[in-house]
Amino acid sequence: MKGKGNTLIVGLTWGDEAKGKIVDLLAAEHDIVVRYNGGNNAGHTVAFGGQTYKLHLVPSGIFHKSTTCVIGGGVVVDPKVLLEEISRHEAVAPRLRQRLLVSSRAHAIWPWHRKIEELSEKHQGKGKIGTTLRGIGPAYADKANRVHAIRLGEFLRPEHLRKKVERIVENRNQAFVKLFGEPGLDAAAVWREYAAYGEAIRPMIADTTAYLLAALDKGQRILFEGAQGTLLDIDHGTYPYVTSSSASAAGAWPGSGVPARAIGEILGVVKAYTTRVGEGPFPTELKDALGDQIRQQGHEYGTTTGRPRRCGWLDTFAIRYSARLNGIDGIAITLLDVLGGLPELKICTGYTVDGKALAEFPDDPAALEQARPVLEDLDPWTEDVSGVRKFKDLPRAARAYVKRVEEIIGAPVRLISVGPDREQTIRRR
Repeated sequence: MKGKGNTLIVGLTWGDEAKGKIVDLLAAEHDIVVRYNGGNNAGHTVAFGGQTYKLHLVPSGIFHKSTTCVIGGGVVVDPKVLLEEISRHEAVAPRLRQRLLVSSRAHAIWPWHRKIEELSEKHQGKGKIGTTLRGIGPAYADKANRVHAIRLGEFLRPEHLRKKVERIVENRNQAFVKLFGEPGLDAAAVWREYAAYGEAIRPMIADTTAYLLAALDKGQRILFEGAQGTLLDIDHGTYPYVTSSSASAAGAWPGSGVPARAIGEILGVVKAYTTRVGEGPFPTELKDALGDQIRQQGHEYGTTTGRPRRCGWLDTFAIRYSARLNGIDGIAITLLDVLGGLPELKICTGYTVDGKALAEFPDDPAALEQARPVLEDLDPWTEDVSGVRKFKDLPRAARAYVKRVEEIIGAPVRLISVGPDREQTIRRR
């Protein structure tokens, strides 16, 4: 069970690093793509042939007809969203239902999860996390609490599940009515709707852990697709402004069911600048016309929520922390083309707090809130690089930018994306 040929794709910042494009690109070189964390709070975009496709649950390898796609046990699945996404892409993803496996161990998102999250965020006021309101956090909380958790494998036992849903709805309604003063849910209506979803996804539910372990024994190549990014990791991110799952590489083994040694290469993905959605500290954020220019040139609006992303200079201090944490072997830089034409160009190489330089990325939220970026000036470029396919053909300033990133982070840049289409990629080895 050696890891040669198996690759893990992980975001190194706060998500939205264009991992979907990288996964789609490398899926052609793998037999299986497995999504190992998160839920439909993720948004992965794939573009080819002049068309753009937005994915939230289904792995980004669906457009390769010989690739099997797996939703692992570490993912929380909204059955309605999953079926809508499958229907939306069946015309361009041949035999999608036959190539898609969903772990029986994955936990389901239900209407009460979305309602709990919406009410919680509403009542937090200024202390809100800034979630996508998809019910992700409450579903993971139920998974940890166990009492009210429902795994997809339970859809294979509908009579058992019906009674369980009735019991859970009765319990949740007490909180909705007595705690929040809100109307409760209709258990019968919820069951009718979700029983139908269960029948539709039944053929795709499988023991994906057993499937993946058998694939490893056969020497098949597996591509592991991470959602969100390392700085949103529940344990190692900028807590409490994080997601509810392990969004670092460490989430791949429990989220897929394969051992860590099965993974060969870990590729960290970063944008050529840094963005963040929602609440939380962001030391390099640009709250000015330059930040607006980057947002417009990069079309920086959330794939899942449509919210405008906060934009700022590339934060190599945070990225170096993520790179070390994940043990990456290489970097993929995306959206390099967006930086073309900026009047100035800077990168963050460190932080200071109260005038003192920090040696490490802070684990204290208060320190991160107070952190000020140490910025280094680099030469900007004016050329359009979207048509470049070889590193040597990039403008001198663009090549210098990439090399400076390599120098600071301490890992080679293997891929450079210069546009949304899968063909707009520079490969370096």
